[in-house]
Amino acid sequence: MSEPVPTSLANGYKLVDGVQMHAEQGARFQIPHATMKRHVDVGDFVEVRVDSPRFSIQPDAHVQCECPQCNEPTSKPVLCHEEPASLVPIPKESPPARGWGEQFWVKITARSGPWLTGTVDNRLHETRLHELSLGDPLTMHEDHILAVHRRHHHDLLGRMSQAELIAFGHWLQEQGLIP
Repeated sequence: MSEPVPTSLANGYKLVDGVQMHAEQGARFQIPHATMKRHVDVGDFVEVRVDSPRFSIQPDAHVQCECPQCNEPTSKPVLCHEEPASLVPIPKESPPARGWGEQFWVKITARSGPWLTGTVDNRLHETRLHELSLGDPLTMHEDHILAVHRRHHHDLLGRMSQAELIAFGHWLQEQGLIP
């Protein structure tokens, strides 16, 4: 039996590897601890990002990112969806497709080791370019997970062994998230 592969997307779009992005950008690109990702299961929401090297910033885009998370020079904008559509109804928006990255929520429907399958749980802005839509299936590796929805944090902790909880606690201390 062959190992699963991430879903293939149009126009050079690929799932962003969160582990690689964290290694390149450090504290500026936080991802969940590996133990959390290892315990993501069916029904959980995870955040992922797709991007394509074929596109770049548009001439009329802001030079400085205005989001509170980074407030840095804009080199490649990313459209973000704050909540899964099935949890918070969001009115349909129609921004122009620009080929930017897009960060969105996926509801997990199956898991096999580090491979997860889920359904897209947002109306995506760049669908015309990457060809992903609300409800589409998506296969990913746990390295593609950028966040686990906060509503699952308590359940994830309950799925961890005592040794995993201790390691996770040490990681939280290293991150400065607990004293």
